[in-house]
Amino acid sequence: MKAYMQRMGRSLMLPVAVLPAASLLVGIANWIVGTVGPSAATTFLMNGGLAILDNLALLFAVGLALGMSKDKDGAAALAGLVAYLVPKTVLGTASVQAIMGLSDIADVNPAFNSMGNNVFVGIIAGLTAAAIYNRFSNVKLPMALSFFSGKRLVPIMSAIAMLAISFVLLFIWPVVYNGLVAFGEAISSLGFVGAGLYGFFNRLLIPTGLHHALNSVFWFDVANINDIGNFLAGQQALDSGKAIIGQTGMYQAGFFPVMMFGLPAGAFAIYQCARPEKKKVTASLMLAAGFASFFTGVTEPLEFSFMFVAWPLYVVHAVLTGLSLAFSAFMHWTAGFAFSAGFVDFFLSLKNPVANHPLMLVVQGVVVAAIYYFAFRFAITKFNLMTPGREEGEGEETPDLDTTGDNKFAVLANKIYQGLGADANVTSIDNCTTRLRLTVNDTSKVDQAKIKATGVPGVKVIDGTNIQVIVGTEVQFVADEMNKIHNGAALVTGEPVSKPEVKTEAPKVTAKETELYAVANGRLIPISEVQDDVFSAKMMGDGFAVIPTDGEVSTPVAGKITSIFPTKHALGIQTDSGIEVLLHMGLDTVELKGAPFTLHVEEGQVLRQGDKIATIDLAALANAGKKTDLIVVFTNQDVVENYDLTKTNQTVSANNLIGKVTVK
Repeated sequence: MKAYMQRMGRSLMLPVAVLPAASLLVGIANWIVGTVGPSAATTFLMNGGLAILDNLALLFAVGLALGMSKDKDGAAALAGLVAYLVPKTVLGTASVQAIMGLSDIADVNPAFNSMGNNVFVGIIAGLTAAAIYNRFSNVKLPMALSFFSGKRLVPIMSAIAMLAISFVLLFIWPVVYNGLVAFGEAISSLGFVGAGLYGFFNRLLIPTGLHHALNSVFWFDVANINDIGNFLAGQQALDSGKAIIGQTGMYQAGFFPVMMFGLPAGAFAIYQCARPEKKKVTASLMLAAGFASFFTGVTEPLEFSFMFVAWPLYVVHAVLTGLSLAFSAFMHWTAGFAFSAGFVDFFLSLKNPVANHPLMLVVQGVVVAAIYYFAFRFAITKFNLMTPGREEGEGEETPDLDTTGDNKFAVLANKIYQGLGADANVTSIDNCTTRLRLTVNDTSKVDQAKIKATGVPGVKVIDGTNIQVIVGTEVQFVADEMNKIHNGAALVTGEPVSKPEVKTEAPKVTAKETELYAVANGRLIPISEVQDDVFSAKMMGDGFAVIPTDGEVSTPVAGKITSIFPTKHALGIQTDSGIEVLLHMGLDTVELKGAPFTLHVEEGQVLRQGDKIATIDLAALANAGKKTDLIVVFTNQDVVENYDLTKTNQTVSANNLIGKVTVK
């Protein structure tokens, strides 16, 4: 589920990246209208921005369908478009009127008024289309229907699936919508507490699109509040004919400190928490999204960047928004907006006669910014939330590698691919920590000698269609290059395409001797006794293993973590002496998708003797039929001069000294 949510968050970045430009167009148009007045130019700018903002749900449907599809094919994006158009039309007010047999379109439940741009429906449509593409894009129909096979079948199945979902929403959506309206009316009598609750649920409901139900209660004339209408008209709230200063605008004012100050500060915290190699990309996104939030009050570019990949942080954001609205309402500081709570509307509201101490919202905003920054920074680092720039695992962006003949990964990938039988034989490419996991049409057609001639440690045939090539800890780069070849993007007339070279800095060697420690309580065995021929034959290098008696795992060496595999079952450590160590937890545990493993370290962390690396649920491994061996391998065996274990086939305690290894 975590990996799925991370993929979803990354997929949303494509449509989200469009939004800052749109929000700036609308903000500039509003500014000109408020200071000079409407004109043809402002209409031009406004509609240019609204063309994007008013179709946000459509952008999400297409972007998610493309990003979540298995091979990012355009057919998936088309399916996302089709999937969204079905509920948009079927659940439109005119359609619902006809389906329900209503005589007047005014009798249609207002829940369906927002279906023209319902983000929740757009997200559902995109995810549905991607799932159907992944399932049906290779389906072959009988000869009579063969025209509709494969990718042509996907939009059809997507339409059918969304038609079924639309039928369910036809009955469920009004119930939920009406329930939220009733809830909003109930809390409207709670004064500043009600304003805080409204702010909290306003943010919390944005992913579903149901925040419009709450907004209608407080902003418009559903429950005789009409906060936006009264503010823009300059009308104070009345009680027995007497004006109540500081009430009109109370359901808008608290958004200004959040959107102008809080969220941009949160964006800065997200940038600071990004991985060093991703800071530049993260900075560009956070700067654009933060400025859009400050200037125009359009928060979707920023909120959707962490809403799904780090949902606890979004809950924190919702709580802080509620507190901001409650505090400004309690202090009777008010301002209002025609579009959203950004600087443009704040500046324009300063001239409104019913605005009450609006400049105090700036003071509140400074405090809110500090709270957001420290709250976001603490939550992200404390709970290792995968905000933009901190993504781990499958789908993580890696630098483009040089694929000329001088690049070892591209050359190696090309040679292995040809040895496998190339396009005629290879059907899928995957990898674990050290080996390529390949599916071919026929393993008997694989030229093993050609593959072994590349210098890889070994080749392992599993059955008639599955084969593994042991590469080492750099397998990911080889797999990436091989996927480019397989997808037709890396080879032109059999030669790799040239891309910018990526150079890696040579490890700094400061010591020649490294002490080895037991990684857990248990029995220490030589690597030759591990029940996996890749390890036992020392294809990856020499080493040792511990059969653990409990699930607490410590570091085998002092050094720096250079990589953590997405499924958390393996990680790489480099010692000061330059030895590259692989710690592999269990056998074939990549299949468990990380479920039994809880890591206590992160990439780039420097380890000392005794540092805890992970906790393993040994019962879960046993239930899955997996061996629990904790295997330690020296993967750059060419630099090892001497390796000595002192306690082989003995019971050892975690962190005990068990041997030494020296480099040449």
